[in-house]
This record gives sequence, structure tokens and C-alpha cells, in this order.
Amino acid sequence: MRVAVLGAGIVGVTAAWYLAEAGHEVQVIERQPGPALETSFANGGQISVSHAEPWANPGAPLKILKWIGREDAPLLWRFSADLRQWLWGLCFLRECTPARMRANIVAILRLALYSRACLQELRRASGIRYEEQMRGILHIYSDAREFAHAVPQAALMRQYGCERVVKNAAECLEIEPALAGSQVPLVGGTYTASDESGDAQQFTAALAAMCAARGVSFRYDAAVVALDSDGARLSGARLASGETLRADAYVVALGSYTPLLLRPLGLRLPVYPAKGYSATIALADDSVAPTVSLTDDQHKLVFSRLGQRLRVAGTAEFAGFNTDINAARCRALLARSYSLFPRAGGRDTVEFWAGLRPATPNNVPLIGRSRYGNLFLSTGHGTLGWTMACGSGRLIADLVSGRTPEIDAADYAKLL
Repeated sequence: MRVAVLGAGIVGVTAAWYLAEAGHEVQVIERQPGPALETSFANGGQISVSHAEPWANPGAPLKILKWIGREDAPLLWRFSADLRQWLWGLCFLRECTPARMRANIVAILRLALYSRACLQELRRASGIRYEEQMRGILHIYSDAREFAHAVPQAALMRQYGCERVVKNAAECLEIEPALAGSQVPLVGGTYTASDESGDAQQFTAALAAMCAARGVSFRYDAAVVALDSDGARLSGARLASGETLRADAYVVALGSYTPLLLRPLGLRLPVYPAKGYSATIALADDSVAPTVSLTDDQHKLVFSRLGQRLRVAGTAEFAGFNTDINAARCRALLARSYSLFPRAGGRDTVEFWAGLRPATPNNVPLIGRSRYGNLFLSTGHGTLGWTMACGSGRLIADLVSGRTPEIDAADYAKLL
């Protein structure tokens, strides 16, 4: 079949790769001049199965209330007149029960474990390089209550195949010696040795080149403004240039912008943009920075070593489609980073970035066929787009091809 993939971020390009592998004629449409220049550009760099606990959990509502009005809050909700924001927020609260949290963790883990295995298989087969590190991910805690909460969550994840092992403070320092200089005393951590890290933008660009070598065509600087349908199927994708593209099947992987494109078709997706920030710190030869990827759960930050750079990313700001960089949030990000790693490089070398992560209320992505027979969606991955990309791409390729997926896909299509 001729398949049009809308979006050349990491989710769209991995979909194109697996669709081409399945024998389809694939064309990727992207409004930017190259791949992975928006949400995938400067994310936290983690392939983090261990990050399966959703934002929606029993303790979240009280925390969010305490954080209201704090510009440096890990999760900042900016109230607006946007009805979609309020509806999303109500759905989020509904997901904060213990039972819903547990079910969502299981669904997230299933796809994340599958995706990590797909990535490892792709890497072995192709030799793709992207500043990859296979040294695991260490979750660190400087607050005793946060650590106490993490222990049963780690036990739950172990039940479903994620070996997230509890460590005391001394063991955390053995895993990542750079923490010895921290000005913040640690109380403990959890460690997942099988997790990984790497540069998502490098990976996406390299995979796009590999796709092109296999015959996938890419059209950049081409914005899709509308989708045409005959009521049961899509008949074309209209570009800003006035051209209409035709295909047998369409895969929409436009991240936070997916709901805007699909709303005229009567499709209402519970996806809302959550702005995340990152800082990329250039490292000198005498810098003391982590080589194991870290997650600071209390401050919602992650740290990944990308060659001679340290990528620090995280937080969530619900402010619609605004991508402006907030200086207060950047200062808070750096303050925590340098309190943990005082010798992690000069502050004058830091590059800041902000991107919109497509978030569902329960952090479970939406992957599957819509009610239009030839329209497939892959969006809503939130902070786990890099983690889930390869699995999502393979899953979409199976669904488009009419094959039975290797994992149960029902949880990812419930709201389509």
C-alpha cells in the first residue's frame, strides 16, 4: 500500500521505518525543514521503562494545588479559558485513583518493554549510532517521603517485568560516583540496569536517512492543513501549498497538534500539550558529571550524558501551545542541576530549549485505527516518546498491514 506518515518526529520516523520494512510504499510529510526539530529535538534522552508511573496518581492533586502560582513548580498549571484544558484536567483527576494508576502503569510498561526490545533489535541489525549509553537509569531521592512512595512502585514494576531495584544512598554513589560531590544529601534510589539513554534527535535523523535509503520519500517544509474524507475513509491530505496528497492509508503522528488536525473530522482526542524544558551543558575535560542516566523524581528532572554534553530535562507546564522559554523555570532547572553536580560545566555554555509533549490524562498513548478505515494515529506519548517510539512504530506497521501485533494493543486504542 501507499502510506502517508504525517510528522517526522521520532514517532513518525520509526513508524515509517517499520512500515517500509513491512513492504509498504511510504511517504513522510513534515512542516519543518528536517526530522526531529520539534518535540524530539532536545528531550531528556532516556529510554526509561522505569519511568512508568503516570503523572496521574493519588498524591498528584494535592501536590499540584501546592504548586499553583509557583513559576518554578515541577508541574505548573496555567489556568486559561481553553475548554479543552479543563476537560483534560477533569479526566486527569479521574485517573488519580490507586486502581487506575495501577492499570495505567501496566499498560505503559507493556509498550515500553516491547519498545526497548525493538530498539535493541534495530540497533543490532543496523548499527545505528546516537550517543547511546547502556548503563541503566538511577532514580534518586533526597526526600524520605518520596523515597518511601517509590519503594512499592518499584515492587509493582518488578511484577510486570521492569527490574527496578531499590538502593540505599551508598549504593547510589557506587552506581554514579559523580553524586559524591552533591550538595543535596540522598536518602536512597532505585536502579534499572536494563534502561538506556541516547540522543533522540540524532537517532531520528539517522533513522530517517536509513529510511530514505530503503525508498521512503520525505517532504519537508510541507504543512498538512486539513484531511479530506468521504465519510468512511480519508480521501486526501491537503497541504498549505494547495496540493492534495493521496494515499491508501494515513498515519498521523503530529504530537500535540494531532487533535487540531482531526477535530474537523469529528475526532476528539484527550491529548493536551505539556511544555517541557531542557538545558544542554557543554562539558570540559575536568567536568564532573554523571555518566549513568538519572531521574530526580522529586523535581521531575532527568539527566543524560550525551558524549561531551549533559542534557537536563523535565518539568511540565500546561500553557496551551505556547513554546516561550520561561527564565524562572530555567533558573530552577539549573539550580537543582548544579546542587547535585557543582562541577558539571560552565553556566555560560548552557543552551535552553522548550518543546510541547503530547500528553494524555493517564500517560497511556493513543495508537491504532480510528473510525475512518484508513486513518491510523500514534500520539499522546507524553514524556515517553523516545522510550516508546520503536514499539509504537512496529505496532502501527502491524495494524496498517493487517497483522496481529506482538503485544496486546487494546489499551492504546480505547479512546480512538
